[in-house]
Amino acid sequence: MPQFHWINEPAIWRNENDQLTVVTDGQTDFWRETWYGFTRFSGHFWGCEVQEDFTFQARIRADFHTLYDQAGIMFMVDEQHWLKAGIEYNDGQAAIGSVLTQGGSDWATGSFNGDARDFWMRLTLRDDCLRLQYSADGLIWPLLRLCRIVKTRRYQVGVMCCTPERAGLNVNFSEISLTPPNGKALHDLS
Repeated sequence: MPQFHWINEPAIWRNENDQLTVVTDGQTDFWRETWYGFTRFSGHFWGCEVQEDFTFQARIRADFHTLYDQAGIMFMVDEQHWLKAGIEYNDGQAAIGSVLTQGGSDWATGSFNGDARDFWMRLTLRDDCLRLQYSADGLIWPLLRLCRIVKTRRYQVGVMCCTPERAGLNVNFSEISLTPPNGKALHDLS
């Protein structure tokens, strides 16, 4: 496993027994301009550098209950080009969603049919395209998003969490893996 590092290291975290536990700082987020007019790059991101195509996967556990509580995975080119995805609490419930930022952010969200306190995320980069999947059980992996990303020689991929409206979301990341791209067909749900 490559060396992981923090962007916006939280005050409270530990990495032991192949599990990363984080307690979010207050008013943390990743967002650029759209709708709200502000830019934030204060969320917690624990990632590593990648230079080749890959599949990255993680299991995420947290108790989301305050507006915009969020945790999941993230792919980053730079502060203006990135993708974050996972569970985010909005409209009175935990929802699955993703934010693709290419200058400005977009946000796509939907219902999560599982226990949002325990879920998996998977991201595959192949030929400058990102295939984003999620799972409620670690076995079945529906497609959440397919998109192109800015081509460059180096990227960062890892896990993220944010709490724009508060501090104190306790998040556990486990089963973190970074492998060559899994080579599965687009609609292969395994």
